[in-house]
Parts: sequence; structure tokens; C-alpha cells
Amino acid sequence: MIPFEEALRTVLDSARRLGSEHVDITLAINRILAEDVKSDMDMPPFNKSAMDGYACRRADLANELEVVETIPAGYTPTKSIESNQCAKIMTGAAVPQGADCVVMVEFTENPTDSTVRFVGDNTADNICQKGEDVKTGEVVLPKGTRIRPQHIAVLASVGCAQPVVSKRPRVGILATGDELVQPASMPGPSQIRNSNSFQLTAQVESMGAVAKNYGIAKDTDKAIDEMFKEAVEENDVVLVSGGVSMGDFDLVPGILRQNNINLLFEKVAIKPGKPTVFGISENIYCFGLPGNPVSTFVLFELLVKPFLYRLMDYDYKPDTIKMPLGESFKRKKTKRQTWIPVVITDTGMLNTIDYHGSAHINALCIADGLIRIGAGVAEIEKGTVVPVRLI
Repeated sequence: MIPFEEALRTVLDSARRLGSEHVDITLAINRILAEDVKSDMDMPPFNKSAMDGYACRRADLANELEVVETIPAGYTPTKSIESNQCAKIMTGAAVPQGADCVVMVEFTENPTDSTVRFVGDNTADNICQKGEDVKTGEVVLPKGTRIRPQHIAVLASVGCAQPVVSKRPRVGILATGDELVQPASMPGPSQIRNSNSFQLTAQVESMGAVAKNYGIAKDTDKAIDEMFKEAVEENDVVLVSGGVSMGDFDLVPGILRQNNINLLFEKVAIKPGKPTVFGISENIYCFGLPGNPVSTFVLFELLVKPFLYRLMDYDYKPDTIKMPLGESFKRKKTKRQTWIPVVITDTGMLNTIDYHGSAHINALCIADGLIRIGAGVAEIEKGTVVPVRLI
């Protein structure tokens, strides 16, 4: 059994980048940029009005000004602003030559149909200068950026309609166990529905990788081996849930070895999730995850997700906040690092929830996050500020 930190380091050090590809901007969400994105133009590309108002010379603010043209957004000014002149201008429109400020329409009056007078005390320039946001050739999104909606806007604004992104890992998912039936079936005596495969598929897809659910393999060498071989042929990573502990029908580690998978570890000092297996060969990565759904969920978040992101050349950092415990936490067994589900109270404290163990997946549905209790720690006092890994 190895410490969790060693397991994570082993997993991440084993990852090899999968390469890159061009994708259409409409398909780029959640992908990882494989190259820097540079701007092909200044932004703004011209001196732009920040307000609806009148573009004029600051030196003429005390005078009555002649309105020489109206400039809507998208229109190129045709006249230069001379002494005691101005142009009516809309937000986002190009500021005409000669003007050095835009007075807000709210601070003006019109003595005649063709003139305007500034009636405020002072005015800001209200002009967005050409290139003040971004210069031509400037890196606007660095390599390694995980593309979110705001990044899509930046890609579009600099004309990057086909960004170069890291290839997504293809992840094959299979569950083992004679006790398992599919969700649409009513379990018979001593049976349960297969939740792990669907949970893992959702976790894989939510982070931008590609998942394929291969279904349920019965607890025989032949059934698991056949399904495993099929998954290996079609994927970069295979996740097997169940069959990794010490029981008579926990066949997964042996089958991985039979398929020339080098097992780098088989037990991790973590709760939940002690019987976790990781192995590699020349062309495939394999995780054997525990059969209980909370264990599977937690080990995916802590171990598998960072690994899949590393295949995409992305340094994953989970969303974490620090908050005080609203109640003391105690435990008797301290050999393993333990992760506990918690909720954030209305008073800004953390409380543990009614949690019956690694089969109690319903508990995670009301949890806001997980807190880590380090190996050797028996008690954390109320009020102690601890990191919360949000889920």
C-alpha cells in the first residue's frame, strides 16, 4: 500500500501527451489549447467611443458646437473635427479625426437643431484607444488554457476559428460483478443496478474527454478478459470498476497482468478507495477502481481526472476554498488519508453530513465538497479553517 501522494505522482509521471489537432471554434469548449493564440489585430482596432454622446475637442467644451455628422457604430467618419465642431456619436463607433473626447449626451443641450452645448462641469475622455486592450501579435490565450465560454469570445475576436487543441483521451469504461444489472432492469435477489459505469461516463465527459461504456462483465476470467481486450483496442485509457480487492472473485489485477499490463500499484492509503490499481503498457493506461460508487467517484476526482488532463498537457488544479469547521471531527482509525463529504452552512461554516460509507452515493448529492483528513490525524477541532475541494 502506497501513500496517496506517491500514487498521484506515479500516475502523473506516467502520462504521455496524446498530440494535437485543429477543431472548429464551435466544438472547442472544454478543450485544451496546444498552441499560443495571438491576436491578428489591435483591439480596439480604432479609437472607439465608450459612450453615446458628442465627439469634440476638449479646448472647445465651453463653446456652442456645430454638429457636422452623425456616426453610428460600424460607420467610418467622413469629416475631421475642427474648432467649435463636433460629431454625434454612438457607443462603439469610431472617433473622428480631431476629436480628443466624447461628452455624454446626458450632459448636453441643443440650442438649435444643428448645435450642441456641454452643460457639465467636466468630462472624461470616454474614448477607448486603439490597441489599449491588445496589440497585434500579442498572446491572448497561452498554450495550456482550458477553453471556457469567455475564451471562445477571445478566439472569435482574434479570428482563430480553428484553434489547435490537445487530442482528447478516449476512455473505455467497464464494470464487473455478477450482482450488477443495468439501470433499466429491476434487480433480483442479491442484485444491484450498475451505477459506476454511468457515473464514470459522466465524469469523463464533463471534463472534455471521450467516454465509451462497455457494460457489465460477469465475474469470470473469460468475460472480463474479452471485454477488457475490446476496450483496449479502441481506447487510450481503460477504467474497470469492481473486482480489485482481495475476494475470491476479484479477478481484475490478474487479468491485467495476463494482458501485459505492468501494475505500478495495487493499493493506496486512502479512504475511500484503498483497493485502487494502476497499470500501463506501451499503448494503454488502466485503472482498476473499487466497486462502491463513492470510492469510484472520489478516486476519479483525485487520481483519474488529473491524469486525463495531463494526457492533454493540462495542469489540473481543483476548485478549492478554505472555510472553518462548524463542528469538531473525530475518528479512531488514522492510518489512511480520508476524504469526508461536507456542506457549507448559511453561516459560512462546514458541517459533515449523514454519511454511511463508500456505498452511500446519495450523500454526495447533497455535499458541496470534500475535506481531507491526513494520515495520523485523529481530530480536527471546531473552528479550524480547512481546504474544501468543491464537487
